[in-house]
Amino acid sequence: MGIYIMIAVITISVLVLSLITISKGYAYKHTIDPLPEDEESDT
Repeated sequence: MGIYIMIAVITISVLVLSLITISKGYAYKHTIDPLPEDEESDT
């Protein structure tokens, strides 16, 4: 009986941690670098 409780605790822990990670990923403000200005150079 104790093994079932341990499996349930591990399963719930993994579920909660994955939900926290997904939530942090959506809350993160993603930014991109600006495009460099095209400089015309004669090479």
